[in-house]
Amino acid sequence: MSLKLFQRTKFYAYKRLGAGQKSKRKYRRATGRHNKTRQKWRGRPPMVEIGYKNKCETRGLINGKNPILIYNVEDLKNIGKESIAIIGKIGNKNKLEIAREAKAKNIIIQNLNIDKFIKQAERKLNNKTEQKK
Repeated sequence: MSLKLFQRTKFYAYKRLGAGQKSKRKYRRATGRHNKTRQKWRGRPPMVEIGYKNKCETRGLINGKNPILIYNVEDLKNIGKESIAIIGKIGNKNKLEIAREAKAKNIIIQNLNIDKFIKQAERKLNNKTEQKK
C-alpha cells in the first residue's frame, strides 16, 4: 500500500489552511459534533486510522532500498546495492565534493540531480572568482 496523504478538514476552503500552498497543509484530527470528515462522509478527506500503515518489510524504504543519510565523502563508502543515498543538511562546498565523488563511483543520490548541481555550483564559483578580479 502506498503512502496516503491525509489532509485537514476543509483545507481547500481557506488560504491559511493551505488552499494554494501545500507546505501549509498540516493534518489535524477532525473534531466537532457535526463534522462530516469525522463522520466519514463520502467525498471528504480520509482521517488517520488503523489500517493505513505500510507493511513491516516495506516501511521506511525508498524504491525498495534502504535510505542512508550522507554528510561527508566517507559516508558514500556505506552505500551498497541494497541502499540508496540521501544528502543531509550540509553546505554547498561539502555537497559539491560528495556530488563529484558520487558521479565518479556512479552512485545515485535520491534528492540531488548530480549533473545539474555540479554545473550550477561551478558556475557560481566562476562568477565569484571573476568578481574578485
